[in-house]
Amino acid sequence: MKSCYLFLAVACSLLVIASAGSFYQDCDITWGDGRAKILNNGQLLTLSLDKTSGSGFRTKNEYLFGKIDMQIKLVPGNSAGTVTTYYLSSEGPTHDEIDFEFLGNLSGDPYTLHTNVFTQGKGNREMQFKLWFDPTMDFHTYSILWNPRHVIFMVDDTPIRDFKNLESRGIAFPKNQPMRIYSSLWNADEWATRGGAVKTDWSNAPFVASYRNFNADACAPASGTSKCASNAASNNGGWWNQEVDSTAQERMKWVQQNYMIYNYCSDLKRFPQGLPPECSIA
Repeated sequence: MKSCYLFLAVACSLLVIASAGSFYQDCDITWGDGRAKILNNGQLLTLSLDKTSGSGFRTKNEYLFGKIDMQIKLVPGNSAGTVTTYYLSSEGPTHDEIDFEFLGNLSGDPYTLHTNVFTQGKGNREMQFKLWFDPTMDFHTYSILWNPRHVIFMVDDTPIRDFKNLESRGIAFPKNQPMRIYSSLWNADEWATRGGAVKTDWSNAPFVASYRNFNADACAPASGTSKCASNAASNNGGWWNQEVDSTAQERMKWVQQNYMIYNYCSDLKRFPQGLPPECSIA
């Protein structure tokens, strides 16, 4: 009963916000010494990586539940060794985090999309996919739908992963820690491409990833009372109450059967003492 009251208290201290303005208004460049640039009157943001440094940005606002969309065009050509990230995260050793990471590859080979969910500082919930299109030719939309029952990862509105709230079974779920969106482009050639066998070719630098059409239909922590839950439920299809319906489940099944290349819930060698408990429940 105490957890129920706590959840209601958190929900009542939220304020619905919608961010669809410009990167000047919504984001701060946090590192890169000029390698991150906001262009086109705030409608385009680019991150670049060279041998000296990568770059990154984060949102000005924190969010506690919401539907977050970003259109990204990834590094083209030989992107081996590079990692482009786009994720929600709180701060501290017991942080929550919801990850999209795009692992570069040699020209002609597909990117690897790496996803993970951290709760109270614990991750190790990786699922990886090959994309069914070339993510460097045009912008594609990568979305996180985070409500009290689900964390749903989506690519061009197609769900690829659903992390369910299984707190009733003793499994932590991100619901109490506000998170910002972070994004970065950095060198990780010790592990990113073929386990580190392929290194970054710096003759191709600078590597550039581009971002546009950031949208956050979300709840933000605020003082006083508000109607975040009811407002969110009535706007934009009601992400607060959104479930993975039968049509979405079929689309997610198609992606996972045809394009998923790693699932921690199938890795018995990694978990010889038994798979994480959510694997058998979900």
